[in-house]
Amino acid sequence: MGFVEEYKVECEAVSNRLKKLSGHHKGMREDPEKLEAIVDWPRPETLKAVRGFLGLIGYYRRFIKNYGSIAAALTTLLKKNNFKWDDTAEIAFERLKEALTQPPVWALPNFYKSFLIECDASGKGVRAILMQ
Repeated sequence: MGFVEEYKVECEAVSNRLKKLSGHHKGMREDPEKLEAIVDWPRPETLKAVRGFLGLIGYYRRFIKNYGSIAAALTTLLKKNNFKWDDTAEIAFERLKEALTQPPVWALPNFYKSFLIECDASGKGVRAILMQ
């Protein structure tokens, strides 16, 4: 058995586990109640409110492309004596909420189609995505 065949077998096993965990046979989906709470979240006016928003949205970070880069402006506010809501924080806050209004579904891989690896790095974040 070659590397590709072994990888397919392992991925199929993981896919079966994901099906059981997600409760959805085509992939993982977001929780509509949490999504609604995030979309309706008012603009944070305190450090505690920023922490609350980032805590709630943390589950969805895997659904948001460039989450780390977008959220950087908000996580910077968490540093000691650094809370100052500005345009950058407002833009990040709105972009995160907007990203969740059209979240992707994590689909299970189709080994009959080709894969694409997308990589990106900046001073604020690094990411790599395996896509189809």
